[in-house]
Amino acid sequence: METALKKVAVIGLGMIGASFAAAYRKAVPDGAVLGVDVSAETLETARENGWVTHTAAPEDPAFRAYVCDGCDLVLLAVSVDNAADYFAKLAAWNYGGLVSDTASTKGRICGLAERMLPKSAVFLPGHPMAGSEKNGIAGAKPEMFQGAHWILCPNEKTPASAYTSMHDLLTTMGARVISLPREEHDAAIAVVSHVPHIVASSLVQLANTHVDDQGALFRLAAGGFKDSTRIAAGSSRLWSGILMDNADEVSGTLRELRGIIESYRLAIASGNRLLLEELLEQSAEARRAIPTRWIPATEQLFEARIPMENKQGAVAEIVTLAGARGCNIQSIEIDHITAHTAVLSLVLTDEGDMEAFADELSNSGYSVVIGPLTAKEYAHVDE
Repeated sequence: METALKKVAVIGLGMIGASFAAAYRKAVPDGAVLGVDVSAETLETARENGWVTHTAAPEDPAFRAYVCDGCDLVLLAVSVDNAADYFAKLAAWNYGGLVSDTASTKGRICGLAERMLPKSAVFLPGHPMAGSEKNGIAGAKPEMFQGAHWILCPNEKTPASAYTSMHDLLTTMGARVISLPREEHDAAIAVVSHVPHIVASSLVQLANTHVDDQGALFRLAAGGFKDSTRIAAGSSRLWSGILMDNADEVSGTLRELRGIIESYRLAIASGNRLLLEELLEQSAEARRAIPTRWIPATEQLFEARIPMENKQGAVAEIVTLAGARGCNIQSIEIDHITAHTAVLSLVLTDEGDMEAFADELSNSGYSVVIGPLTAKEYAHVDE
């Protein structure tokens, strides 16, 4: 793959960081990857697997030398608490490239980046929604992001070239990139990730209080229980940090969930079967409406062509509008017409409400043409 991100540094070679390094090496075999970690054993494992081309400890002078010698991307795959130390290093080195992260909350890390990173750097927050029950580099694999969602949070300051470079790299790794405003990210993730983890843990705790000495209940707990509680096996230390980082949003969502569960309880307790059926059907309809075609055939792809002027934040605004209407972007290109005008070309799957997306663009002052994409037109995506 041809990419503008030919030299990257991955800070933190845990499950996500090491998987990114491995996927990058597979996607860009001629690219350079520096792995940074406090564990010498982890660095050795990454080298042995061929997932990195260089390694360094956080205080190793080789870390600074690598970053200051044309590094295109620094990916922070560490906790928010540890991110500040690396932001401080990048500021001291006056780093001028792209910086992204993998934290599952954005409020605090975006604030740190705004205050600490040098003006020369571009911060594009990210959040890969992938993982496994194994922690650390032992859980890493090059295929980690195949079909997984990777959220990017550009804003009006994000250069179009930075967003497209990161988007193209991630989609080549197999990820499905979604754009969300930074200020909306934490509320959305509380609903689809953080609270579900608490629910899974609560179900296990409930079952555990009813288990006998022989564990008969857990032997019966197959199917739905097993699937819905798998995530409860994750690291309690990691998840407690994530949940506390997003405390306000998680707390509010739990209150909302409590009200929903109470409506089910009241319907059952009062013998109101009609209400119970209505509640269940509402959820069933919503669940059935979620698209299942995650990897569409070419004939299910569409192209949106959007003429635009060289306006700061235009790409971030457009991709965010697409995400808000459920339109998944498979590929993104910018055709520069003049120094001040360009055409943004988005390859979309058949998910989402394209008509509403077009209306949103029109209301925001953009014109757009959306039509089916032929195989010939789509050939560039696989190059």
